[in-house]
Amino acid sequence: MKVENLKVYNKALIVVDMVNGFVNEGVLHDKSIARVIPRQIELIKEYHNEGQLVIFIQDTHTKDSTEHNRFPDFHCLKNSGEEEVVEELKPFTDLDNTFCIPKNSTSFMESPYFREMIGNATNIKEFDIVGCCTDICVCNGSIGLANYLDEHNRDNIIRVHKDAIATFLEDTRQNYIDAAYLLMEQQGIQLVKKI
Repeated sequence: MKVENLKVYNKALIVVDMVNGFVNEGVLHDKSIARVIPRQIELIKEYHNEGQLVIFIQDTHTKDSTEHNRFPDFHCLKNSGEEEVVEELKPFTDLDNTFCIPKNSTSFMESPYFREMIGNATNIKEFDIVGCCTDICVCNGSIGLANYLDEHNRDNIIRVHKDAIATFLEDTRQNYIDAAYLLMEQQGIQLVKKI
């Protein structure tokens, strides 16, 4: 980890799974997801200008990952290039106050690295979440984060930016997206977008 004292941060931007395997190549990719990248870049720049924490989550699996039993074929395999952050966002991964964290599930909250980081960054009160996929990793991670913060009695605000999230095959999967919105709202997660 590049930052020694995580207690200096009071906000965190979580960029979920904006990796090649969901945007550019592989069995689960959908190039239309790239349409949210400009808004993500705006938010990343805001966070960097404020000196706040930015966390890139990278879906990263091995061929033995049990998630492949539920989702088609192999995706985002380690060292395949699919697990790498997309080219448009890659320059931001090397900036100060930035971390890249792999995960092997549909919830970033289950990554031991993320859990350790959030456990140490106890002054963070606001979380902004962007990325993909809306109805899977964004939803599962956001709800998992809300539950974790409640368990540890940490006051917080969680915002999911509707104009900076996307999922694959959106035209045919709107019912899943709507369900994800309902579930997140039920957990007190704010769904916001730029006016």
